[in-house]
This record gives sequence, C-alpha cells and structure tokens, in this order.
Amino acid sequence: MDIMKKTILLLGVIFLLLLILGIATFFFWNHTSTPTENTLPSENVSQQENILFVQNTTENTNVIPEPPVSVYTGMFELPLNGSTGFASVALPLYENIPTDGSAKKLATVSAGKAFCIQEENGEYFRITLVDETAGWIESKYCLINLPDILPSIVYDDTNSYSSVFRSSGYALDGITGKRLYNAKKENTRLEKEEFLMPVLYPMAKKIAQVQKDALANEDTLKIYETYRPYEVQMKVSDSLTKLMDANETVAAGINTKPWGKSWFIATQLSNHQRGIAMDVSLAKIQQTEIRQSGNYSYKVVTEHEEYKMPTKMHELSKAAATFTSPVSSKSKTDWKKAKLAPTMTEGAKKLQQYCTEHELYPLASEWWHFNDLDAREDTKAHGSNGKYYLKDCLSTAPAKEETNTKQQAIQ
Repeated sequence: MDIMKKTILLLGVIFLLLLILGIATFFFWNHTSTPTENTLPSENVSQQENILFVQNTTENTNVIPEPPVSVYTGMFELPLNGSTGFASVALPLYENIPTDGSAKKLATVSAGKAFCIQEENGEYFRITLVDETAGWIESKYCLINLPDILPSIVYDDTNSYSSVFRSSGYALDGITGKRLYNAKKENTRLEKEEFLMPVLYPMAKKIAQVQKDALANEDTLKIYETYRPYEVQMKVSDSLTKLMDANETVAAGINTKPWGKSWFIATQLSNHQRGIAMDVSLAKIQQTEIRQSGNYSYKVVTEHEEYKMPTKMHELSKAAATFTSPVSSKSKTDWKKAKLAPTMTEGAKKLQQYCTEHELYPLASEWWHFNDLDAREDTKAHGSNGKYYLKDCLSTAPAKEETNTKQQAIQ
C-alpha cells in the first residue's frame, strides 16, 4: 500500500513538472520569437535603428559630395570651353599648335562649319568637330556664339523668325514678317532654345566689356543680329530697290542728300558677313534670375524695357541716322567730329557711349549698328564672304576650371 501511494505521488510530481515545463515552453516561444512589424518591442526598435544608423553612416562616407557652384571670373560670364564656334573661312585643323610650322594638318574646317571649343592656348583653340575629330585652330578667324559666353545679354534675332525690316514705315516685299534664315537652336549648355548669335572672337571680347559696363548701371545690351548670310543681304537689298522704285516716300527717305541706298543696306559684302558687326539696342533691366550651367552660376535678364530710340529696329531710312551727315565707316576717328542727328535719344546716346568706350564704332546711318574695325583690319587678308548658313549648335556645359573662379552660393 505504501508502495502504491509513493508511486502515485511520484507520478503526480512528474505530471506537475511536465505541466510546468510545457507552460514555460509555451511562454518562452511566444515572447522570444522574431517580432513582426506590428509587435516589435521598443527595445528591439532602438537596437534596429542603431544598426541602420551605423550602416547609413558607413554608406555616406563613400558618397562624393557635389562640387560647389562658382561664378566665373574670367573675361566672359561663362568659360569658353563647351561653347560653340564656327570657322568664318576655311581653316586648317592641326594636331598640335604650329609653333614651328611643322605641326601635322589633320583636316580643313570649311567656312560655316560648327565645332565645340575645348580650351584656348595663345592664339589657338583646341576644338572638337561633330565627328569627334579634335585639333587646334587659329582663334581670330573663329566666330564665337555669344549666348554661350555672355548669357546676360538679351538676344532677339528677328530676321530668323519674323523680319522687322521696313523703310519709312513700309514693308519690304518678301522680307518683312518673313523668316530669312533659321538661327534658333536647342542649346544644351543653357538648357533652352536660343539664337545662334556669333561674332569673331576679338569682337566678342569687346562686347563682353560693353555688357559689363551696362550691367553695372542696371542696363543690358539687346542684340538683334550679328552674322547675316550674304544671300540674305542681297535679298533685302533687292527688295528695298523694288520698293524705292514703286514708292516715292521710300525713295525720298533713302536718297535725300547726303544719303543713299548703300548707307542703309549694303549692296555687296557687308561687315555682317565678315562677323564684325552687330545690330543692337539698349534696355533697362527690370528682373534677373540666377541659373546654372555645369558648376557655374550665371545671370539672365528675365524682364527688361528697351530705351526709347530714334526709330524701331531695322528702319532703313534717314530717320534712323546717327549723325546729320555720312562719315567713313572705315575710320576709327571721323565719327568723333560728326554732329549727332537731332533725333538721337538719350537711350541711343547711352548705347553709343557704352560701345565706343570699347572701340566698337558707330555707323552714321543706323543708330543700332556698330563695327569692330580692329578685327576687320586683322582679318582682311583672309576675311569671310558670308556665303554660308550656320546650322549647328554643339554647346555643352563648361568643364570645371581651377583658376579664374570664385566660390559663391546661388541665392
């Protein structure tokens, strides 16, 4: 009997121990299993956050920071590298700068052909053609696309979408309101469509100084045209001749002495074809905006108001005259002795002062027209004939330069 009781008691103890072990096991597995998204204890959340923080910190140490945005402090508002250029005449492309005359000639760059400028060294540009051929070309014969290096200027090439040429207010048949050529292209450097507005490189340097002075007074140049193809020049001349023959008022506005037709539209090769002329007005800046190209910031004028001028742009008559009588368009000094026309406004006088201070000389018959006679003299032995149209824009964002920059945050 005692043995039986002891056996039953022992079994009871074992059962009780098994029951306690089962309950303990149940609670153990339910409270230590991998927590779900909704049941994660706060202590484990902190541990996981700490782990993630360490991982992210480790990853961030390998991230290369964005280069700082800088304002270019060279001759122009943006560097030359990455800008579009054009050969004004057929030019040899060399493998190296021909310092001793022994450089290998790679190709001939035909007049009007576009290229992308990579760098400047002395009197040469290193360029890349559309087919990626790279080499060196003489810079003084190169046309430079102004918007790529002077984006603060306002550009409005009306002849490339709706010409405003008139004479005594009368429209020129086949010209006024017509697109005379296509100059607006997609410009990846500026991230927008913009006009091709090229001049010879030496003239571009002078225009940069003019715009700098204008900006200091909250003014801006507004350029309507620079390069004009020869074929277009002749079409305008022919149309004006027909209008003069048919309209006495137009004829009187052009042929009244001391003026004549050639003062208002060249009947042969003009400085527009040579790449040394610009038709330009002046405007008061009302609003600007800071934009970025590559790692450089630059200013653009988003709102402006043109100064009152003697006439509208491209009015081909004596009403647009700068002086009371003609002065040689090839002289750098004769204009200084000339008497201003009574129609010259304060805006026109201010424009003339900006330009002449940097040796861009006025045309006696057109308040808007200025020439670079130094560039003409320097290239006269191999000057452009303008018998080509400009077709391509190869501009790219400028590469970072270590010199001629200063770091400045964009505001």
